[in-house]
Amino acid sequence: MKFIEEGRGELLGWMHPDDARAWMAEHKSRGLDDKRTTMADAVYRFTRDGDYFAMGGFGHIRFSMAAIHEMIRRGRKGMAIAGKTAVHDVDVLIAGGVVDRVDCAYAFGHELRGLSPTGRRAAESGRVRVVGELSNAAFQWRFKAAAMGLSWLPARVMLGTDTLRYSSSKVVEDPWTGLPLTLLPACYPDVAFIHVHRCDRYGNCQIDGTTIEDVDLARAAKRLVITAERIVGEDEIRAHPDRTAIPYFLVDAVVEVPYGSHPGNMPGLYYSDEDHMAEWLYMTRSEEGVQQYLDKYVYGVSEFSEYIELVGGEEKMRHLEKLERLEVPFEAPWARRG
Repeated sequence: MKFIEEGRGELLGWMHPDDARAWMAEHKSRGLDDKRTTMADAVYRFTRDGDYFAMGGFGHIRFSMAAIHEMIRRGRKGMAIAGKTAVHDVDVLIAGGVVDRVDCAYAFGHELRGLSPTGRRAAESGRVRVVGELSNAAFQWRFKAAAMGLSWLPARVMLGTDTLRYSSSKVVEDPWTGLPLTLLPACYPDVAFIHVHRCDRYGNCQIDGTTIEDVDLARAAKRLVITAERIVGEDEIRAHPDRTAIPYFLVDAVVEVPYGSHPGNMPGLYYSDEDHMAEWLYMTRSEEGVQQYLDKYVYGVSEFSEYIELVGGEEKMRHLEKLERLEVPFEAPWARRG
């Protein structure tokens, strides 16, 4: 195979597929084990300083904020994140000192809410490094390569761009067409956190709406922690087997965390808390504000349910549920006057 170009980004998350297969066979149980635990226990058992990890969901949708808070409280350091669509999640992780490297497709911004003061300061100062760049599709296909047990996957993305030059991909000549082809290296995160609508005690997970790349990510991750809005009986899961996106044998731990994606959006259940995100963006304009936020909402509570009470409790969540169902009008905080 003729090589044409090679990106100079740092290769994170790659391992020989045979080594990955052997690792999974040794560490993953095929038994119907009760995997219910606490968030503190899951983070303690399945994360380590320096890990390369990924969060499920997409942007401000269906990420596991409960896991993020616990990693900060646990004092995890020196970790690298697969920043496939990392917005509020990576922002808080950077603020909490957990992340010092970002493998980046999309990060350091809050979409229409504006750029991240915290992430931007960290990147400009060198406290956090961008060690590679990818497109969103390329990241998903890196997980797919791992899920398929391959060392790489071919694609026709990033060709002729600086994104490719800063990635860990290679460009070869297609032996059939003679055209350039991108080879995307497989990605096996040390651990992934995925927030789902419901699962049973064994880890059979159902996701309402689009699954994004979580089906592949669940199969690629060496360790997988599921946080769920509800843990339900296996009869409820078996009643709709076609809706089970993540099977039990991929899962290492299950944690029930109602509203566990707040302030993010959980499709069909609750809308994103734009007032809270506006508070975050306002407070984090300064390092003093960052510390005040963390002291109040992360260090000042022992578990996620206490955080939910701080941000408005059931009354706030009922309002967000009505917003999600379009039962009340929405007014963005940044559009208000006075």
